[in-house]
Amino acid sequence: MRMYDITVRKRALALLGQGLTVSEVSRRTGVSRYAIREWSLRADQNRDLYAKHGTPCPRCAEPPRLPDPEGTYAYLLGLYLGDGYISPVGDRRKNVWSLRIVCADAWPGLVEQCSAALIAIRPDNKVRLIPRVGCVEVNSYSKHWPCLFPQHGPGKKHERKIELAPWQREIVDEFAMDLVRGLLHSDGSRFVNRVRRPLKGGERWYEYPRYNFTNVSLDIQRLFTDALDRLGIAWTQMNRKNISVARREAVARLDEFVGPKY
Repeated sequence: MRMYDITVRKRALALLGQGLTVSEVSRRTGVSRYAIREWSLRADQNRDLYAKHGTPCPRCAEPPRLPDPEGTYAYLLGLYLGDGYISPVGDRRKNVWSLRIVCADAWPGLVEQCSAALIAIRPDNKVRLIPRVGCVEVNSYSKHWPCLFPQHGPGKKHERKIELAPWQREIVDEFAMDLVRGLLHSDGSRFVNRVRRPLKGGERWYEYPRYNFTNVSLDIQRLFTDALDRLGIAWTQMNRKNISVARREAVARLDEFVGPKY
C-alpha cells in the first residue's frame, strides 16, 4: 500500500469524523478507499497509523479488505475473466496457485499492462513471461489467487456459473471503466468496418470504427454489458457470443479509456 504523509492521514480521518463517506473522502484526498478504511480501523482500535498490516492477502485479513489499487484490480478481473485461469502449482498440499493470463504476441503493450497489474495487486510475487506458440503466458504464483478471484472453479468458465462476490461488485460499480478495459483487452477488438452502398452513380464505401467483444459465457457477457450500461455506452447483441459497440458516440466514449490494443 502506498505510504502517505501523516497530515494526509489525519485530514482523511477528520473528514470521516465530519460524516463524509469513505468514497467521498477518497475523491477529496486522492487516497484509495482501502487505505482510508485501514486508517479508520486503526484509529478505532487506538493503533499507530503507520503500523503495517500483518496479513499478505486483503481478503484473508480480519476484517477482510478490498484489493488495492481497486481500479487495477477491476482491470485485472477483466483480464482474468477473458483470457485467464487459475491452476495449482506443484504439490497440491502446499496450496500454491498460478494465475495465468494469455496475451497474443501481436500486443506487447498488453503484456506490459497485464504484468504491471499483477505486480500492483501482488507486489511480493514474481511475474513470469512464458513464450508460447503465437502468444505469451503471463503468470504469477500465490496462495491467495482463489481468495482474490472467487470465480475460480473446476472446468471451463463458460460451463459454470460466473457471478461477482458482493465486495467485487462494490469495486466494479465504481471502476466500471477499468473492468470494461480489461474485458476488451482480453476478449475484445477495435477495428474499422467497411460497408458497401449501391448508389445511382456507382458503389460507395463507408468506413467506421467499432468495438467487438466475444465470449461464450453469458454471465461474463452480462458483466460486460452491465458495465457498459452503467457508463451510458450503447451496445448491440450481434449473436450468442458477440456484442458490438458501433454508434459513433459510443465508440468515441470507449476510445477515451480503452482504444486499440498495441
